[in-house]
Amino acid sequence: MNEPLKSALAFVAGVGLGMIFFAGLWWTVRKGVSSPRPALWFLGSGLLRMSIVLAGFYFVSGGQFRRLVACLAGFIIARVFVTWLTRSSGDTQSRPVQEVSHAP
Repeated sequence: MNEPLKSALAFVAGVGLGMIFFAGLWWTVRKGVSSPRPALWFLGSGLLRMSIVLAGFYFVSGGQFRRLVACLAGFIIARVFVTWLTRSSGDTQSRPVQEVSHAP
């Protein structure tokens, strides 16, 4: 296999790893907020997600810096995509912040 094809596959793998990581983060926040033990959710999920992503980066890169960069680029693209996908409809409009006056 030639190097550009390997880099392209590394990019696709990075997108997949990013989707797993950030979709897992979104799911964890939704579950952890309503849980009686949110620290367990966040700690366990964080360790699991980081382990998957670090192992994926290690195996995908194969010791080649170019593939590692391609994988990282795919990971960042997945972050943008998952953020856009999980945004609620009310977040698209920017609302001015109203300050509370504490003066009498």
